[in-house]
Amino acid sequence: MLAKIKETATWIKSKVESVPSTAIILGTGLGRLASEIETVYEVAYQDIPNFPVSTVEGHNGRLLFGRLGGKDVLAMEGRFHYYEGYSMQEVTFPIRVMHELGVKTLFVSNAAGGTNPRFEVGDLMIITDHINALPDNPLRGKNNPQGPRFLDMHKAYDPELIALAEQVAVEKRITIHKGVYLATQGPTYETPAEYRMYRLWGADAVGMSTVPEIIVANHCGMRCFGISVITDLGIEGKIVQVSHEEVQKAADEVQPLMAEIMREMIKRV
Repeated sequence: MLAKIKETATWIKSKVESVPSTAIILGTGLGRLASEIETVYEVAYQDIPNFPVSTVEGHNGRLLFGRLGGKDVLAMEGRFHYYEGYSMQEVTFPIRVMHELGVKTLFVSNAAGGTNPRFEVGDLMIITDHINALPDNPLRGKNNPQGPRFLDMHKAYDPELIALAEQVAVEKRITIHKGVYLATQGPTYETPAEYRMYRLWGADAVGMSTVPEIIVANHCGMRCFGISVITDLGIEGKIVQVSHEEVQKAADEVQPLMAEIMREMIKRV
């Protein structure tokens, strides 16, 4: 795996003049945030050596290099999921490559179902912690030399970046929540009983991504910030049938607010 990481990083370096120290992962329905980036260079995942290919609708599958908030950034327009059939090592391969390229700070976004009774569709939630309900861990197996064998995760999401996001939200008069994100295997959405169980566990939002990426980013020593768009509700009395298209639509409608927060945070980091 390490040889593949280095091969991919070397190939990317040969295509760009410099690699940014900040990276962003854009999830379901959030790809349009890419339009906020002044793109200098872009490449399809399928053209990058050793890279997986995104198979989910709403994930365009491109790596972008450009500027956002006046800063150089690298952005993944679409991510990889365990439910697509990829291993956890394949899901998090881009994070390993980012570290090899010199990325120090990772911003992650996703669409999620809200389990907190205070939440409504279209709300934004800063991720303060997570629960890994996936059937595997990306660090299982031989330890990658990029990080420690036993990884401390008590500050998986950088407290300073969380505080900065709250400050930006207040300044921009954007309503925002904080909470715990729980990752499941997918691709099924949760049953009402599962939503109740996850809420009892302490989850405020549930999704099918992000946690493996954050684990590996922490393993690599990156500062991490995560934000969820609440696209559906897993709250008793508010649960309705939901489709992937509806999730995309809900995420799309709130994109401008998330983009404003991300842009301003990157500008100040």
